[in-house]
Amino acid sequence: MGQRSGRQEGGKKLEVALSKTMEAEEVVQNNTEKDEEAKAKVEKLSSVFGVADLKNGAVGLYNIGLSCCLNSLLQVFLMNTCFTGILRRITVPPDDEQKRRNVPYQMLLLLEKMQCGKQNAVYPKALASCLSIHRVKLFVQHDAAQLFLTLWNLIKKQMKKPELVEELNDLYTICIQEHLACQKCSSETKRNSSMLTLPLSVLDSNSHMLKSLEDCLQCFFHPEELTDQNMCFCEQCGRKTPFLQSMKLVHLPQILTMHLKRFCFEKAAYIHKLSHYLPFPEDLDFSAVLTENQCQADDKEKAAWKYEIFAVVAHSGSTSFGHYCAYIRSLTECKWYCFNDSHVCQVSWDDVKCTYGHSKLHWGETAYLLIYMKKRPQ
Repeated sequence: MGQRSGRQEGGKKLEVALSKTMEAEEVVQNNTEKDEEAKAKVEKLSSVFGVADLKNGAVGLYNIGLSCCLNSLLQVFLMNTCFTGILRRITVPPDDEQKRRNVPYQMLLLLEKMQCGKQNAVYPKALASCLSIHRVKLFVQHDAAQLFLTLWNLIKKQMKKPELVEELNDLYTICIQEHLACQKCSSETKRNSSMLTLPLSVLDSNSHMLKSLEDCLQCFFHPEELTDQNMCFCEQCGRKTPFLQSMKLVHLPQILTMHLKRFCFEKAAYIHKLSHYLPFPEDLDFSAVLTENQCQADDKEKAAWKYEIFAVVAHSGSTSFGHYCAYIRSLTECKWYCFNDSHVCQVSWDDVKCTYGHSKLHWGETAYLLIYMKKRPQ
């Protein structure tokens, strides 16, 4: 369960009606852009390779069926020149059916459409159709963190070049070492694992509200005692014993995604949104936030743990319904933009800070996904 991307009003009739409306609007748009389309037809797909981001300004994406969550995430991917640099080197599928089903290829076509046209917003219709083949539906309320994982896994799975898959992993994958130590005999097991996002609770172990992103990170890497019904079986002791579970950070990627878990389960199936004030910095140095015991990395690795904020996917509304938008800092212009479906406008860092949240505004806009990018060495 998680945050919602809009009020669920789906169904066959609405879907058909919206489809007809989209087609009618597209006819009008096509009639006003015949010259551009004629030129586009003779252009090869390779024309998108090397095109500068935001060549024609920031371009929005029309909402085509409760798709604000999808639109926000697509903007985060496609505004990232590190990601598009990989995307532009994919292998083009050999036939039309495979092209229709291939998510990276459809993302590349959408990128081309956004960069080579003159419109303020475009329809991600072909990509949405492709995603529906892989069970990512329109007219369904999506959670941004879950949809991010789904999109990334589809992209990775359908990239045919091993070197591109490796680059994609290096770009996004966080490496963690899990420790499990018996409190009776001190025997310890270690296991390396990877994750795509850091899922950060905004409450501490006593359900008190955490006051900053740094506090959330400290809480995530703080050791946890496994006692009573959570005890584990110890092979050395031959019985269940109390254990100490901890995680140590091994490696951080170029693009670091953090999920602020602002939805809280209470009692049976009741979920409510945590909208309290929780600031996050423009610049973040992990080596200064975590202790030596929370890291399993050498000095060279930790020296590269300096980040600056790149994007914020924000949610407004409640657990039942709401809306997503994305605040993204252009890597080519170094300006902040708010991508709210088809509407895009330039904003300031002070505007982005409005997503910190407010305890009295339960329907207000709050940051849900934080995307940081490694700083380049001076």
